[in-house]
Amino acid sequence: MVIQAVLAASLALTSTTSLPAQAAVDCKRVKCLALTFDDGPGATTPAVLKTLRKAGAKATFFLVGKQVEKRPKLARQILAQGHAIGNHTYAHASLPSYNDDRILDELKVTQRVIEQAAGHRPAMFRPPYGHTDERVLNLAAQTDLAQVLWTGTTLDWKLRDPKKIKAAVLRLAKRDGVLLMHDVVPATAKALPGVVKELKKRGYHLVTVPTLLRGKRPVAGESYP
Repeated sequence: MVIQAVLAASLALTSTTSLPAQAAVDCKRVKCLALTFDDGPGATTPAVLKTLRKAGAKATFFLVGKQVEKRPKLARQILAQGHAIGNHTYAHASLPSYNDDRILDELKVTQRVIEQAAGHRPAMFRPPYGHTDERVLNLAAQTDLAQVLWTGTTLDWKLRDPKKIKAAVLRLAKRDGVLLMHDVVPATAKALPGVVKELKKRGYHLVTVPTLLRGKRPVAGESYP
């Protein structure tokens, strides 16, 4: 299997579990918001990264293992620009429908693929579709992963309209919020410059999930926010 091959090829790698720092922002004192992007890296991820870089904003990207294999340089670029990276399974799987071994494969292989591409071993994962349960959380704990869900989803994959996506973000934005978006949706990439500009105008500091957690490392097997 591809999954087994990737695991075998990656076992010799030495990993780092450090998280990208964003120490200059203290979310106890300022209004913070975490923009999170699922399903990448993809063709429109560079446009998303460009917008974030120009604005001095940070975000969190939950990467699909298969996509990282196709675009390993983008995974490295995301991390190099100070964004946080999380695990979004190898094949965008609905985890509760799988047996324990398959769930562990989906998580472990993605850990190795991301580590191989970017030299970083994620401490967070996001279950595709938000499908999760206690069994998934327990298995994630065995993989040293904390679960990160969201306080609001833009449904950008469904809206596919920059104006509507911007309106959804602004409606859902709140202090210490975690918003779900997708860097692989072209309309999201188009909406992002206006989104970031308006959020900053409203006083939000756009930070990674670890920064939103006051710099504390997410606890494996726990669910946030």
